[in-house]
Amino acid sequence: MTVRHAVFDHLTVGASSLEVGVAHVQRCLGVVVPPGGAHPLMATHNHLMRLVEGAFLEIIAPDPYARPQRKRWFDLDNPTMRSRLEESPRLINWVVRVNDLTQTLGEIDEEVGEPVAVTRGALSWLISVRPDGAMPFDGAFPTLIEWPAGPHPSARMADLGCCLERLSMSIPRQNACPACSRSSSPMIAS
Repeated sequence: MTVRHAVFDHLTVGASSLEVGVAHVQRCLGVVVPPGGAHPLMATHNHLMRLVEGAFLEIIAPDPYARPQRKRWFDLDNPTMRSRLEESPRLINWVVRVNDLTQTLGEIDEEVGEPVAVTRGALSWLISVRPDGAMPFDGAFPTLIEWPAGPHPSARMADLGCCLERLSMSIPRQNACPACSRSSSPMIAS
């Protein structure tokens, strides 16, 4: 399984609350990540920081004052995920951007989600989300995103001096992503 013409977009750190997530990242990286905004459809909110041009770090948590209009993304409604995030904030997913999300999803032979229109303030985009909110292959497969034309959203984010130099991934359980272990080619091809 290969996602063609995909580019790394961002890392998602999940937390039980934004306050806990921001404090965790501050302990790990020595910076206070500024607020992003709220996602009304998903009843989540986030803090954001640029890592490099065209890529960023997101800290996301359920918004306790909002009600989701569907199952939340990133498996945030799953009791097991909630329990894990109560223990500690953690990296829960990686996101790659594509030019045409609907077409890309049609080319993938696995159920990785449907295109969902999401907003945060004036910004809107399409993102792959499974109907049950679960992450494909327990997060071993990336979430796919399609941004609108124009500058990447990271161009408006704070540059706090943190930089992503390298990203390595492994699949701890081979059966977590059977399509990944069958493939001899990279999952992402630009």
